[in-house]
Amino acid sequence: MDFRKNFSERLAAMRKAHNISMAALGDYLSITDEAVRLMERGKRSPSFEVLCALADYFNVSIDYLVGRSDDPSRR
Repeated sequence: MDFRKNFSERLAAMRKAHNISMAALGDYLSITDEAVRLMERGKRSPSFEVLCALADYFNVSIDYLVGRSDDPSRR
């Protein structure tokens, strides 16, 4: 399973669905918009802290973010 590919695709889709810019998401996560861009392109993996913050922000499970589950609901 390609976790990075699943993560990058889901991150981009959720960010666009929530109509939030890379800069605004980066500000929320205390990272740069370039870091968000690289994660969406699959060129960078998030830290554990960023992964948890993304799950909280989008109200999805970490398993959903990385493609281990197709159910975004929390457990």
